[in-house]
Amino acid sequence: MRLDDNGLLEALHDGMFQTPLWGDFLERLRTKTGARHTNLSFRPIDEESIVMMQSGQPLPDDLSRSFLENYSSNPSTYRKMREGRVYTLEELLDRNDPAQERLYVELMAPNGLTAMRSVRVTEASGIDLWLGVAGGKPIGAGTSALLSALVPHLRIALRSYIALEREKFRSNVSSETFDRLDAGWMTLDARGRIVDMTRHVEHLLQRTNVLRRGRYDRLTPASPAIDRELTSLIKQYSKDGEGPPKAINLSRDPWMDMLVSPLPRKGLASGATPVAIVYVSGDRRSSADRREQLVELFGLLPSEARLAWVLAQGVSIADAAEAVGISVETARNYSKKIYAKTGARGHPELVRIILTSVLTIT
Repeated sequence: MRLDDNGLLEALHDGMFQTPLWGDFLERLRTKTGARHTNLSFRPIDEESIVMMQSGQPLPDDLSRSFLENYSSNPSTYRKMREGRVYTLEELLDRNDPAQERLYVELMAPNGLTAMRSVRVTEASGIDLWLGVAGGKPIGAGTSALLSALVPHLRIALRSYIALEREKFRSNVSSETFDRLDAGWMTLDARGRIVDMTRHVEHLLQRTNVLRRGRYDRLTPASPAIDRELTSLIKQYSKDGEGPPKAINLSRDPWMDMLVSPLPRKGLASGATPVAIVYVSGDRRSSADRREQLVELFGLLPSEARLAWVLAQGVSIADAAEAVGISVETARNYSKKIYAKTGARGHPELVRIILTSVLTIT
């Protein structure tokens, strides 16, 4: 039985992108072997759950439940399968065990599952996979040879699937972190058009008027001066392929800024070629909201919180006093109380304490 007949390998390696997983592969395997039922299961070590995909005659609920009762909580028979070796039903089912005999007599045989071939594959991270072919007709050496030949390809497919899932997990964590920090990124092509962006920036463009997606997907700042500056930067990055990053403040209340930088690596995933990456950080909260949170977090008085929030922007005592409408002497007196309540030993530490507090994720 030839391994590459009817696109079996192609379906195996494409299966991780399908819903349900490996559905086409299992159906092609069932057709190729003439089996009534094919299934692919994997289960991480030290976990109780089994992920099972199947094709052909569905397993009856009673059979699935009985299988899980017999093998999910104590899967020693399947764990003891030598990796890469094809096993028959007789090798896996102990007919001398009353529970397993009932499983065969009451459920498997009536559903036409009296013959089986199964193989176990183990990935380096410790995740086991089982591929099984079952039916009512005798299953010969050709099917065993086919399953043996599939083993290295199953191992590659499993490794690729695990790597993909890990990358999805990392991407989701990174995306959630960006969301909590009110930050994200977008890439722009030589004409300033948006090529790609994170979920947070997409939401930010919907809720702010300082940046918008303009005609032909061009990133368009509300300020004409900032628009000209951004256009000039992108032109430089496009021409030279490099240049210094540029930080630009977009709004002060709520605070929003962006860092425009040449793209360090050119991607091939899209038709447009990105030349710049724009990191956008925007606070959902107004200064008034942040002052209220400082009162709750550090026990500041409202007047102290107003000054503390301005000082946290890195301005001097004199400039902060002018911003909140108090004298410099009053600001100095307030700052002493602010330092005592926040535990800061000076202005620089106050900035660090406030800007690294939970305010950054609210």
